[in-house]
Amino acid sequence: MKSVEEQLALIKRGADELLVEAELVEKLKRGQPLRIKAGFDPTAPDLHLGHTVLINKLRQFQDLGHQVIFLIGDFTGMIGDPSGKSATRPPLTREQVLENAETYKSQVFKILDPARTEVAFNSTWMDKLTPADFIRLASQYTVARMLERDDFSKRYASNQSIAIHEFLYPLVQGYDSVALRADVELGGTDQKFNLLMGRELQRAYDQEPQCILTMPLLEGLDGVKKMSKSLGNYIGIQEAPGVMYSKLVSIPDTLMWRYFELLSFRSMDEINALRKDVEAGVNPRDVKIKLAEEIVARFHGEEAAANAHKSAGNRLKEGELPEDIPEVEVAATEDLPIGAVLNRAGLVKNSAVARDLLGAGGVRVDGHAVDRSFVFKVGATHIVQAGKKAFAKVTLLAE
Repeated sequence: MKSVEEQLALIKRGADELLVEAELVEKLKRGQPLRIKAGFDPTAPDLHLGHTVLINKLRQFQDLGHQVIFLIGDFTGMIGDPSGKSATRPPLTREQVLENAETYKSQVFKILDPARTEVAFNSTWMDKLTPADFIRLASQYTVARMLERDDFSKRYASNQSIAIHEFLYPLVQGYDSVALRADVELGGTDQKFNLLMGRELQRAYDQEPQCILTMPLLEGLDGVKKMSKSLGNYIGIQEAPGVMYSKLVSIPDTLMWRYFELLSFRSMDEINALRKDVEAGVNPRDVKIKLAEEIVARFHGEEAAANAHKSAGNRLKEGELPEDIPEVEVAATEDLPIGAVLNRAGLVKNSAVARDLLGAGGVRVDGHAVDRSFVFKVGATHIVQAGKKAFAKVTLLAE
């Protein structure tokens, strides 16, 4: 096992905040594998690279010899995480949660070592709690403390509804740490309140409080807003190799090093050497290709990574793209139908051609055939194919 100093350097790589560092140092000094917990609510079936920031950190803990607990929140998923939400989120059914959970398991083991991963479902212990147990759990925190949370306080101040079950979410997440006797819990920066709840509840249940490690929310392809499917600025880990490759090679140069730090498994020494190469005049695109090949290989294999750049057939559905896709910015005051975007981006001669292509199934967005009902949202970036040979990476910018 690496020294405490070496472990701490890797643990803190790319992290936003570590609480409490002195406590983690003491835990590491014991020389025993720590129990590292990260919870994921299976609210959607597909993961993107933004989700993998936490999973990558779990893998680093595994490489340091620690025990990783990949917690699937099948119970909390039915509550709905209120973090950052301006309105109550509709709970999912148990069937929806379990279906999504199965796809999660198949995806995360492209990063995590199955032999060193404990997969847990929080319904295992939450379903066993009696009403009296829930009352005891709820008694550990006050409404006033709950309202200290930023999203709750804003909603309360603006007279927006806060359902009682939303208060249960951070309590249940915190209790998960009690049930698992976690030494460290990971989460995004938007999860800090919930992570701290775990420390509070562990103390209440006479356990040593966990340390918490918050990771930044990864910016999407636009380099501004966090990666999100709804914003269209995402890279899905199940996307075709060519689509994934093209998106990564096309990220803004300013975003390249952040992606390396949070998504690559290269050492920081290697990454700093690449940074010096760019400063010395190496084309940034050549360095982004290295990142793209590494990420594609992780999710699709070495052969797919070696061939992802090829444009044979120029067909997005096969995951094969031209090497140099032009980037086009389209100004708009509102979301636009795909036909208007094709016209304004110069991918078709006129609106009539756009209608014909859409009617014939000849338009693809990020590899998927779309019809005229597809709406291109302001701020989104998509790779668009019109016909067999017209490609562009299109960004719809707000005027």
